[in-house]
Amino acid sequence: MTLRVAVIGATGRIGSEAVKAVEAAPDLELVATLDSRSKLETLVESGAQVAVELTHPDAVMRNIDFCVHNGIHVVTGTTGWDDIRLAELDHWLAGAPEIGVLIAPNFSIGAVLAMQFAQQAAKYFETVEVVELHHNNKADAPSGTATRTAQLIAAARDAAGLPRQSDPTTHGLEGARGADVDGVPVHSVRLRGLLAHQEVLLGDTGETLTIRHDSLHHSCFMPGILLGVRKVVAQPGLTLGLEHFLDL
Repeated sequence: MTLRVAVIGATGRIGSEAVKAVEAAPDLELVATLDSRSKLETLVESGAQVAVELTHPDAVMRNIDFCVHNGIHVVTGTTGWDDIRLAELDHWLAGAPEIGVLIAPNFSIGAVLAMQFAQQAAKYFETVEVVELHHNNKADAPSGTATRTAQLIAAARDAAGLPRQSDPTTHGLEGARGADVDGVPVHSVRLRGLLAHQEVLLGDTGETLTIRHDSLHHSCFMPGILLGVRKVVAQPGLTLGLEHFLDL
């Protein structure tokens, strides 16, 4: 069966690549491309079954609200999610039990694997920190990937009975030790020339382990986006993380 797909945010860096990827996929049909000036009603008029949403935290809730209430599945990589937003999305989906929404902090298969590796390693090391590096036009800090990575690490440490990390002896400028995400320090670098990069550094007595992933071109996100499009139609409700669509 050919899936009818729309791309919201089609003129952005990742959105324009998504347009090309959907057009090239033999089992998908690109039926609409939307930018910030487009009307969401175009999604209904085009008969889209799945919307790939790649916009901005300020727009994502309105876009997904429209899709869910019009029977359109959603695959989004837009960041800015918190408990309040997730609860609101859950409420919308409760009224549309057949609709699936995938929120993917990262569509890169390598990045998803790196997150999983970090989660596995977290319980074996006393200390762990996350450093994420992105281009200087990125809207949020920390990145959605870094936040999700830290949450997975913290959950693994909690499950293993390890205490939350603390750093009571360090003194200096406020913020120098990064943001605290569930007890995991997360440091954000914003630098022209970068795309998307992340390191997880784990340390214990006499050794360290570094898990690093580098996205060098926006095309690296396309296999994950296409996987999400194909899988979300058979996965009602909210799916948080592309790893749930992989055989891990």
